[in-house]
Parts: sequence; C-alpha cells; structure tokens
Amino acid sequence: MSNDTRFVGPIPELYDRHLGPCLFEPYARDLAMRVPHAARRILEIAAGTGRVTRHLLSNLVADGELLATDLNEPMLAVAQKHVGTDPRLTWKTADAQALPVADDSIDAVVCQFGLMFVPDQALAMREIKRVLVPGGILLLSVWDDLANNPASKLLHELAFKASPDDPPVFMKVPFALTGHDLERLATEARFLGIRVDTVKQTGEAESAAHLAHGFVRGNPLWNQLVDRGVDAAGLEAEVASALAHSFGDKPCRTPLSAHVLTAFA
Repeated sequence: MSNDTRFVGPIPELYDRHLGPCLFEPYARDLAMRVPHAARRILEIAAGTGRVTRHLLSNLVADGELLATDLNEPMLAVAQKHVGTDPRLTWKTADAQALPVADDSIDAVVCQFGLMFVPDQALAMREIKRVLVPGGILLLSVWDDLANNPASKLLHELAFKASPDDPPVFMKVPFALTGHDLERLATEARFLGIRVDTVKQTGEAESAAHLAHGFVRGNPLWNQLVDRGVDAAGLEAEVASALAHSFGDKPCRTPLSAHVLTAFA
C-alpha cells in the first residue's frame, strides 16, 4: 500500500467519527447479518476502526473466536479503543496477501471495503480460500461505481477542481472494483456458489459540515491534498456547501451503493 493510500496520523479517528456513521455503519450491519449463526471461527480482514467487528461480536456464539485483522496498526488502535475487550476477540496486524492463519481453519471470512486497497487481489482471494474450511463462507463488500455514490463523486470532482494540474486521484481507488471483478476473482480462486448483490443504502450524517470534515481530512485523500498545497479549509467549506445543497444539511442524507460477494470454499 503506497503512502498516499495509508490511514495514518489523525486520519483513523476522523475517519471513524465523521465517515463511519454515514458511509460504513449501514453496510457493517448488513454484512454481519449475512454471517451464518453456526460460524464459530471468524476472520475479519481490513477491520479498520471496528465497525463490522462490533456487529460480528454481538452475533458471535458464546464459544466463538473472532480474529480481526488490518494492515494499518493506527486503524486497529482506534478499533481496540472503541470496541473494547472480549475474550472471544483477538486483534492482529496482518496482510490480506499473507494471512497468519492455518489452512482449513476458518468458518467465515468477512471483509468490508478492503479488497480495493490490496495490491495483488487475486493472491488475497487465494489466501482467503486457503484458510476457509470446506464449505466455509466468504462475505466481502466493495463500493459500487462513483456514479452510484454521489456524495463521494462530489468530493472527487471538487478535489480534482482544487488541483487540476496535478489532481488528487485517491477517490478512484475505493471505487475501482465492479461486481464483475468480484465474480471473476472468486471464480479464479475456485470458490463455489458465487453470488454478487448490489446493495443500496442511505447514509445519514449529522450535518453536511460534519461529513465534509471527514471527507476532506478523514481519509487518505488528505495526504494528496497536503502534498499539493491545496487550501484544505476552503475545499472543506466548498464540499460542505455542495453536500448541503444536494443532500440536505441537518441531517445530510446521501444515496450509497455497494457490491456484496457471497462465496463458498
């Protein structure tokens, strides 16, 4: 993962506080609900700040085991602070391309909005297949196209406008995979029962300004803005105004769309 796509410094906390409730919480609830109740050993990849982790724990059987991993230690630090301790839960810094888990040892693998950042996505899918027990389930989500996530599209366009000669292009990364890509990757990794659902949600932020603060400062786009000397305060104000105009101010509600892969080992 390159430096300008890393979640470091103040980004993880701002990401969780300002983007988490609006963009990630609706899908965290949905993804956790798809995990079979019989799954006792669960591996979460790209756990981030623990949005999905909390829901997985609340649904996990009493003698279950949840290993929550992420490549970025600062994200896991925020997750541990917010999720708290549970004897069934283990945190571990880990690369999705080299999972620190034995073959055929996991009942369910869950990954929300993480695969897009993995350099070798095919390798990550093979690793997931390796660690799952026969018949184990993979539940994995990626964002739909920017066109179907209009608040994020607005941010991308305004950031581009702020530095047209050297545009910050981070926002293309989270929206780079399609449903067809998921089907292909799962097929190549020899998963079975492959299904991709396009899931629509409505994200709600307490205000347009609250969401704009997270958009500008709470994701790795911030690193690219700093590198280019963009007037961050001015961009944030412009994003807040545009969000309020398009999606309302208090609260700010925006359409969301993501693809959810279900596949079996």
